[in-house]
Amino acid sequence: MPDPSSSKSKPTLLERMSAMLLRAPDDRDQLLQLLRQSQERDLLDAEAMSMIEGVLQMTELCARDIMVPRSQIDEIDITWSAAEVVRFAIQTAHSRFPVVENDRDNVIGILHAKDLLRLYAEKDVSIRDLLRPAHFVPDTMRLNALLRDFRLSRKHLAIVVDEYGGVAGLITIENVLEQIVGEIEDEFDQGDDSDNIVQIDAGSYGPRFRVNALTGLAQFNKVLGTNFDDDAFDTVGGLVTERLGRVPRRGERIELDRLVIDVIRGDDRSIHTLLIEPLPDDLAPR
Repeated sequence: MPDPSSSKSKPTLLERMSAMLLRAPDDRDQLLQLLRQSQERDLLDAEAMSMIEGVLQMTELCARDIMVPRSQIDEIDITWSAAEVVRFAIQTAHSRFPVVENDRDNVIGILHAKDLLRLYAEKDVSIRDLLRPAHFVPDTMRLNALLRDFRLSRKHLAIVVDEYGGVAGLITIENVLEQIVGEIEDEFDQGDDSDNIVQIDAGSYGPRFRVNALTGLAQFNKVLGTNFDDDAFDTVGGLVTERLGRVPRRGERIELDRLVIDVIRGDDRSIHTLLIEPLPDDLAPR
């Protein structure tokens, strides 16, 4: 007599995956593992998986991790003439500018480039008349909270301040969204080696650097004082991938010689952006 249980059909792959996904994961790593298994079974494509990883990572990154540092902010001094302001706006091709008075920490407002048209359309209009209120956020604000703040305030740019109230940098809604959807470029974006390696706030052991994974090793060695062989690899991303033996995942931390490397943007095929902190000599592996 046949076993009744043998007549029951086996669960399909989709049913098995659904059961797995419906089981509540115990932590973030287990959730990512389930999602990656779904990707391996073609339930999620690579782009969707990369965006999900970006959303999850937003709770771990702060404004200071991705902001434009103070030293690289293109700001306008309120004492400039209208002609100087227009010339500067054309030269830098930004849509918004912080405006300072007397001191770089004294941001008195934000100037929208489109508002400069009023200088030619209306009489007796000064640069001060065109300013809109500046929006300030702490450098410790998590990116998920910052994105919510941008949406609620309907702002596209915020001035990042440190614990003492000084200007630490500048961040835009585009900077935050790029952590989810990848690089957003327009017709005004141009390649610039100076943007490949950006020093940001210090970490546990000293200065940290945000590094484009396509940065050439020669430039990387020069800025960080390392001595990697730039004949064997062209880019920092290529070096990291070869040393690890695979493409590292977004959110992964790697120790390479005397460097601590965090992958903050990437996908299944390549890494895009790294946070790198050199270790002091007494902590570096020998």
